[in-house]
Amino acid sequence: MIIIAVDDEKLSLEALVSAIQENLPNETINSFRRTDEAEVFVGRHGCDIAFLDIEMRDVNGITLAKNIQAVNPKVNIVFVTGYGDFTGEAFSLYASAYIMKPVTAEKIKKALETLRYGSVLDSGMLKAVTFGNFEVYHNGEPIKFKYKKTKELLAYLIDRRGAMCSINEVIAVIWADDDFGVDRQDYLKKLRQDLTNTLSELGCENVLVRQRGQVGINPKFIECDYFKYLEGDSTILNSYQGEYMTQYSWAEYSIFKKIK
Repeated sequence: MIIIAVDDEKLSLEALVSAIQENLPNETINSFRRTDEAEVFVGRHGCDIAFLDIEMRDVNGITLAKNIQAVNPKVNIVFVTGYGDFTGEAFSLYASAYIMKPVTAEKIKKALETLRYGSVLDSGMLKAVTFGNFEVYHNGEPIKFKYKKTKELLAYLIDRRGAMCSINEVIAVIWADDDFGVDRQDYLKKLRQDLTNTLSELGCENVLVRQRGQVGINPKFIECDYFKYLEGDSTILNSYQGEYMTQYSWAEYSIFKKIK
């Protein structure tokens, strides 16, 4: 998730960043005192949530919000101000929230819970990162499995984006370079059970789809950069730098690598 905070006053910006960080301890908050620097950053990396002070000396928050929305129409704009009255222009931008100074963690929490384009607090969804090394998170924390290859199994199912995979297909892919003496079918049963148990403990059992002799995932229950890229999400398109699930050799031949 890409979050920016913009306020031209140093102390106000520090208080804003601190309040956001208290609610989202595992996220990086990109802070700026200059609006032009914020715009350059958003142009390069996109933006999911923008906390913007309205009254700034160089460019006000309303103009900055318009420029950010031009890059990503579905960005969550949260206006911050020290004045009681918001201008009609601010309301016309369909901001996700309006926060009065002084900013507190509680005010930020309420704003995050009512984001126009989805809450980021305790959503219950898995978040998979595939650009670079593969990692999967739940509520900001990396998911740990009993077996190392359980994570690789989930990575492959995510790569297949909802397509059901036969047992033989999975075995041929994730054991391509391993010892032929391993009882792969028995080991795969353990991996499937580990994946099932782990997701169930997290309350995410609806992610996994199991049928006789087949396994897959339901993409709508996973937030994933790869899925968003294929959907043309403007916040993701510029983030792909040619690296995809780099720790897995089979990912080099992924369908994604051919259609991107």
